[in-house]
Amino acid sequence: MALFLFSTKKQDVSTIDMQSMAVNDGYVQHLASLKDTLPETSSKIPAERAGNTDWFKAAGWGVFVHYLYSVQCAGNRINAMDGTTGWDACVNEFDTEKFAAQIQSTGASYVIFTMMQRTRHLIAPNKTFDKITGYKPGEACAKRDLVEDLYTSLHKRGIKLMLYWTGDGPRDDEKAAKAMGYTEKVSEHYVQQWANVAAEYGERYKDKVAGWWTDGCYEYIGYNKEKWAILAKGLRAGNAKRIIALNNPKMTSSNSSTPEDDYTTGEQNKFGEVPLSRWRDGVQWHILSYLGNEWAAPGLRYTPDFMADYIRKCNANGGVVSIDVCLFRDGSIETSHLECLKGISRRLKETK
Repeated sequence: MALFLFSTKKQDVSTIDMQSMAVNDGYVQHLASLKDTLPETSSKIPAERAGNTDWFKAAGWGVFVHYLYSVQCAGNRINAMDGTTGWDACVNEFDTEKFAAQIQSTGASYVIFTMMQRTRHLIAPNKTFDKITGYKPGEACAKRDLVEDLYTSLHKRGIKLMLYWTGDGPRDDEKAAKAMGYTEKVSEHYVQQWANVAAEYGERYKDKVAGWWTDGCYEYIGYNKEKWAILAKGLRAGNAKRIIALNNPKMTSSNSSTPEDDYTTGEQNKFGEVPLSRWRDGVQWHILSYLGNEWAAPGLRYTPDFMADYIRKCNANGGVVSIDVCLFRDGSIETSHLECLKGISRRLKETK
């Protein structure tokens, strides 16, 4: 994602694209221009996974949040609320009931929640990770099972839980990276060990986790068809219907990155692209971008009117929209983002 990775120059794509035009009252507004193309009419998802994304399409839109050591627990980001504790204590402070109640108030149908990103800091216990790396419980993987608690709080409100993962694993942690055999390129051995970590979670949570959005599956660090398949098997462990997307971004459109995808990762630095059909590169069309000034940050780039209209257009053609918002250490969503999401929901209900 742009907050942690890189961006590339956008190229012409065969989509409807809404280009940035003006700023009114602190919001960036957009106008639409149509580009000539033909919609895809059918899925290329293998028969054994056909229909797995039907719930996702029906959901229409959801919320994405970053909950990471570098965002809520360390550094000078506002998300940390001046917190100074270690990672394990930080995870213990997260109020899943507060978070789930706020998500419910927005009308969002699902949440994508980060488990980790390139460090040793994971939000739930994992014996496989500890055995491989030599870390003790609480030193890397939190002792609290935040995933289980998130599921409990969200499920009773009818909200699906998806998780964010990375293909490059804990490569920024010297001890974990060395133990797992990370170099500048991922080996099959490294990918298999990391897939085993994911599989422990998958077998534990089963259908409690509806999907994975998986970053860092790049060809330039050594990923290929065989390694994507190894990782995908681990991500689907415990639930064959769990949907996954592996991010090897072209960053030119909401593209599908790998043969293992059930839906497009769709990472973009702005909302604007609209699908011409449900399918993109043969899988469920999906876009992910941020509401604030950057990933996980405050600020508002869009009005509720714009976002509701945008979601409506995407949903009408079978697409799904995920909105990244600013999340605080205690589990609360930044006020202006929360109110914007509520406004989006009210406007969408008015058109039904």
